[in-house]
Order: sequence, then structure tokens, then C-alpha cells
Amino acid sequence: MEQATVHTLHGDGSATVLRDDGLLVEVPAAAVSAGGWRAPRPGQRVTLRRDNGVVVEMKPPS
Repeated sequence: MEQATVHTLHGDGSATVLRDDGLLVEVPAAAVSAGGWRAPRPGQRVTLRRDNGVVVEMKPPS
């Protein structure tokens, strides 16, 4: 699991997050909704879950 902060939200439901190591990561809309988000906001902390290197879920930190 990776820790990150929401950087930008996109009109298609996807997001760009800033990982704690400074790398920007694109998160597909399906991964945002898989985490149960209705309306994430820039600045919110998130946890990313990957499957074979692809972000499959963005959820609140655990």
C-alpha cells in the first residue's frame, strides 16, 4: 500500500495524487470509485492499492 495526497481531480472521475516520495500518480476513475469516494478533495490523504503495478483502489488511509 502506498500513502499519498490528492493533488487534482479530473472531470471524468479520475485523480492525480502526490505520493509521499514526491511522485505524481494517475488514478483511474474506477479506482477512485472502488475506494468508496463520493467527492474526494485536493489535500485529502489516501492509500493506494495496486494489482500488477496498476492502481486499482484509492481509499482513505488505514
